Amino acid sequence: MAKLETFKTAVIGCGVISELYLKNICNFFMITDVVGCSDIIPERSKKRAEQFNIKQMTNEEIYRDPEIKIVVNLTDPPSHYEVTKAALNAGKHVYCEKMMAVTLAEGEELRALARQKKLAYTNAPDAFLGQGMQTARWVIDSGMIGTVVAVNGICQRGYLLDSSDDQIRMIHRPGGGIPFDMGGYYLHAFIDWFGPIEKVTGFAKTVNEHRKFLNPHNPLYGDDYTEPSINTIAASLQFKSGVLGSLTITSESLFGGPQKIEVIGTTGTLYAHDPNNFTGPIAVKKRNNPEPLIIPFTHAFGDQIFRGIGVADMAYAIRNNRKPRADADLGLHAFEIIHKVWESTSTGQTYTLKHPADRPQAMPPTGLSSQCAEGTLDHC
Repeated sequence: MAKLETFKTAVIGCGVISELYLKNICNFFMITDVVGCSDIIPERSKKRAEQFNIKQMTNEEIYRDPEIKIVVNLTDPPSHYEVTKAALNAGKHVYCEKMMAVTLAEGEELRALARQKKLAYTNAPDAFLGQGMQTARWVIDSGMIGTVVAVNGICQRGYLLDSSDDQIRMIHRPGGGIPFDMGGYYLHAFIDWFGPIEKVTGFAKTVNEHRKFLNPHNPLYGDDYTEPSINTIAASLQFKSGVLGSLTITSESLFGGPQKIEVIGTTGTLYAHDPNNFTGPIAVKKRNNPEPLIIPFTHAFGDQIFRGIGVADMAYAIRNNRKPRADADLGLHAFEIIHKVWESTSTGQTYTLKHPADRPQAMPPTGLSSQCAEGTLDHC
């Protein structure tokens, strides 16, 4: 019987999101053999190392270890560029949390470096590989709603300056505002469904730029604060396939909902759940149906929070010499879209994008449990 060859993996960045990643890449996916973790705050990496029975390491120890093949970069956005660049230069394949860097030039440099080194480089978000978004893709590809005309995504949240150091380091830093934090979830799903976006325009701004820390549990409660990133965006998108799209995102809604996607076709409309989630209701409304029809799921990877499926898919892609579904081409494409919409705010221009991305290969539909369905990543 053939034995599955695993990839020794290490995590850099042991904040809140690392627990979900480590839970899956340590205990669920068989292709990843996690051997160590590091963090700028040693107490945090010590906690994760003990929790998951792996070695507490420094970044340099990870880079120098010849057996470690994959680095999962879960640091805060301003650190993404430095950590990813160092890992690539050390000959490691890299999976990085959203977005790939702070500036577009940094993202371009990292993508070029990975190509030069012939290394796999992938980016979150990977939720578009989950049960819900892949079922929606199946509905679209099947022609159930006819020819797609347009797509509309809305994300409204209320990001308060809370007491969580991880939250402040992630969201309220350059490169971490909600268009960067959440935009990738919508854009990765859109590109997975309809292919690459050709032209963009729109508006972006920072609402309530000067404010105070609002949460009494925060040790900085009442202090003045300046928001360093855009936090509201309204984008117009023209896909190469002819689909037209809009995307509105803000973190300044105290109401905090809903998050939704509508796909308008010539014979029906598809309603999809928050793309930040790996599962949720997928419904289709047809002309003569009084209520939307809930579509049964066609895919696996929805019965848990599957953060890390992109890491597993990358490992199987390396094993099978194929392109990872969350390849950096996709990440750079989404990253460029956000930056060009931001830029068009001041220029008034419509931008033709420089960095296209292939439509990712669809996940195989399956009736298997998510645990068994991992094997489908090895045969596609």
